[in-house]
Amino acid sequence: MASLQQILYKVNIHSVVGSTAIEINDLQIDSRKVTPGSCFIAVRGTVSDGHEYIQSAIIKGAIAIVCETIPEIINEDIHYTVVDNSAKAAAIMAHNFYGRVSEKITLVGVTGTNGKTTIATLLFKLFSSLGYKCGLISTVQNQIENEVLPSTHTTPDAISLNQLLAKMYNDGCSHVFMEVSSHAIHQHRVDDLQYAGGIFSNITHDHLDYHKTFEEYIRVKKSFFDSLPSTAFALSNADDKRGSVMLQNTKAKKYLYSLKTLADFKGRIIEDSLLGLELMIDDVEVHFRLIGTFNAYNLLAVYGAATCLGENKEKVLQLLSNTTGAEGRFEYLVSLKEKVVGIVDYAHTPDALLNVLATIRNLRHGQEKIITVVGCGGNRDKTKRPEMAAVACEYSDKIILTSDNPRFEDPNEIIKEMEAGVPVTARRKCISITDRKEAIKTAVTLADKEDIILIAGKGHEKYQEINGVKKHFDDKEVLAEMFQLMEK
Repeated sequence: MASLQQILYKVNIHSVVGSTAIEINDLQIDSRKVTPGSCFIAVRGTVSDGHEYIQSAIIKGAIAIVCETIPEIINEDIHYTVVDNSAKAAAIMAHNFYGRVSEKITLVGVTGTNGKTTIATLLFKLFSSLGYKCGLISTVQNQIENEVLPSTHTTPDAISLNQLLAKMYNDGCSHVFMEVSSHAIHQHRVDDLQYAGGIFSNITHDHLDYHKTFEEYIRVKKSFFDSLPSTAFALSNADDKRGSVMLQNTKAKKYLYSLKTLADFKGRIIEDSLLGLELMIDDVEVHFRLIGTFNAYNLLAVYGAATCLGENKEKVLQLLSNTTGAEGRFEYLVSLKEKVVGIVDYAHTPDALLNVLATIRNLRHGQEKIITVVGCGGNRDKTKRPEMAAVACEYSDKIILTSDNPRFEDPNEIIKEMEAGVPVTARRKCISITDRKEAIKTAVTLADKEDIILIAGKGHEKYQEINGVKKHFDDKEVLAEMFQLMEK
């Protein structure tokens, strides 16, 4: 329990009907979770408006309501607080309710289009190896030391997020590394948190179904750095043309990392192969287990962040050299007899797909074919569908367009929209197979000795979402099964 008055600290309040000098049991933004003694915060969402559920929350036992517009009918037993922005209020109130935990730990946020999960995971693994008890909040999973918690969003809602941070703190975590999505920034889910640092990976076209324009997407990402305090560090990718833009208005200490130009943390690729990356980082030559130019950037970001947090550079590089990446990020299997390489990757944007395919091309040592299996998610940014197919065609010898998570769309229609991006000259090497398992099976069937198969789009996911139902589906499982059939 906590005083509503204390929980409203720092919230922009317009008016109060009733009193704030009351004790509440918990905070809720979902009326279905309200219990007697709850404070219900009516947040306007993209799908529904919490104001429509105020009466439902009161019936369930809410004793306090925080809203932007006061209901026409006032219940004399209920305490109403009218605020400027309910979403902002929810984040601040949750931060207060759970003890402003972000001020007591070292919280690092990672944002950008690609690389967020890998950077956050590498930081979690690195600092755990350095002897700290750490927390991880990511797309793949949330984790407290060795305890794995399920993850449903890249960044949880404000109440769930602060509750999770409080659990991490109470369990002894000193450091937490968190992916910060553009949706979370725009919806104020991460407002009021105190960051020790922020990292920018890169920005490419994504989530335009939500943000509408690329300029708005950039603005939202930048606002994360604008809000960092002077005590924090802001680390950005100098090789991304928006890298310096992200840091323009931040109060934080500014740092850059780069493979191409002068920077605070400078790297150079010496060798890139299936055996790993050989990098020169700040005049030290280091071998890493990760593969690809995109991972060279991820490793530089992690090295830079660790240095900004005061860790010993040599120790950091030594530990990073043996660290593996996040699940479903450039994971590969090799068939026993034919030595066909199968790579599973989460790449679901044109830029991410291009990076992975360019890396695969560079890893070839002969004339091995690249066979790409790729789809696009339903109810998401449609503009990238033809672009994804175009990228696959440019960098692959054979392409199979298939279903990803169609959600509530017809997978065949999604594939048709992808087909619009297939150049006339590439049509003979491109086929469409709606069933994803059949598409992977076909790719394996088409593969000759030492060919490389990329299965893109779903990575770590263990399901396929069709018409609102999540059915078990694991690209790695299916690939392993098809490799076994191949060996018979």
